[in-house]
Amino acid sequence: MPILGLLGGKAVINQPFSPSKIIGKEEIAIATEVLNSGNLSGFFGSWSERFYGGPQVRNFEKEWADLFEVEHAVSFNSWTSGLVAAVGAIGISPGDEVIVSPWTMTASAAAILAWNAIPVFADVNRETYNLCAESVIKTITPRTKAIMMPLIFGSAEGLTEVKKIAQEHGLILIEDAAQTPYVHTAGRWAGTIGDIGGFSLNYHKHIHTGEGGMAVTDNAEYAEKMRLIRNHGEAVVEDKGEKDITNCLGFNFRLGEIEAAIGRVQLGKLPSVVQRRFQAGKKLAKMLEKLPGVRLPLFDEDMSHAFYVFAIGLDLEVMGVSRDTVVAALQAEGVPWIYGGYQNIHLQPMYQRKIAYGRDGFPWNLHPEEEHPDYEKGICPVAEKLHDQEVICLQICQHDYDAHQTELVGLAFLKVWKNLEELRAWESAQSSTATGNP
Repeated sequence: MPILGLLGGKAVINQPFSPSKIIGKEEIAIATEVLNSGNLSGFFGSWSERFYGGPQVRNFEKEWADLFEVEHAVSFNSWTSGLVAAVGAIGISPGDEVIVSPWTMTASAAAILAWNAIPVFADVNRETYNLCAESVIKTITPRTKAIMMPLIFGSAEGLTEVKKIAQEHGLILIEDAAQTPYVHTAGRWAGTIGDIGGFSLNYHKHIHTGEGGMAVTDNAEYAEKMRLIRNHGEAVVEDKGEKDITNCLGFNFRLGEIEAAIGRVQLGKLPSVVQRRFQAGKKLAKMLEKLPGVRLPLFDEDMSHAFYVFAIGLDLEVMGVSRDTVVAALQAEGVPWIYGGYQNIHLQPMYQRKIAYGRDGFPWNLHPEEEHPDYEKGICPVAEKLHDQEVICLQICQHDYDAHQTELVGLAFLKVWKNLEELRAWESAQSSTATGNP
């Protein structure tokens, strides 16, 4: 049996994988064209046709809306900006509550606080890592205005169940599909099933413009409010004749013409990029499906997962070894971007201390202390256990996995699992050394 790399053996992967690179000649050409035009931003912060941006921005939005079969697409300089605009667009008020997952990037919850509303964390499903429908129901209160559902790791599993809950309770559903573009579920594209959805164009996403984001909706009022928030809306509402000026306090969330032009080229590559990631994830799942103590991502044959991350749940009792040891063993076999856990937002200092704006606990102090949401450890036991013990993440997005690279990663996993007994002995020896026991 081959010796583990962790124990001095030869690693399965002995050459680093090249980083993902989908910027090519087409992007360089169109960026050069925009540079030569001298028009690097078409936005005016006053009321005119150019309030909506330049030709590259508007064409990018139209092409995105056409591909995702929605009425409106609104571009932003980041998806964080898009999330802030989406929460503002639904008419949120200070003290309103928005249910959100703790198992996501911190911007999902911070976008709620940006409007002085209050994030309430529901737990996640152990198999999908997305919001758990039963937990969502338990967190609904009379102050709940909306549900924000991050579609984590590239999966839209559980989305239709949460949408049904939103409809039954008269709540607005925002999909944070930053990691889940061009994924089909329930006959539609992920990101288009809720009232507002959106995608990230950050540099390590499936396609990117360096930084950027795109919101989508079929609701004309939400779309227009997001455009106002994006571009100093308070300055134009009078000339525009805007009657509802709720949350028209605006920002500079505008996407530049170069980024939009690059995005137009990238958009044409999106189906093939997601297909390549899907095939890599599918092949890897097939190789690992019989490993003991392993829970693989859920997906079907219809492009139902974008595999931004290939997340694996571990049954540590079956394996008899800790997650940290498994990660160390895989890293020693040359597996790139493999790490344990994810973050639990509700345990960050801002939520533990309830300090966001000023010193006095705003916006939580809008309500009596006994009515504050609970952010103590233990409110999201599934997400917390996933973070602390159970999940390892293979960040497929960092590389353009071909069949050979996928095969190598699968072989590294198989090698580690064949040597679990040796890993247990190694871990025991490390523990004895650390405690000073002979």
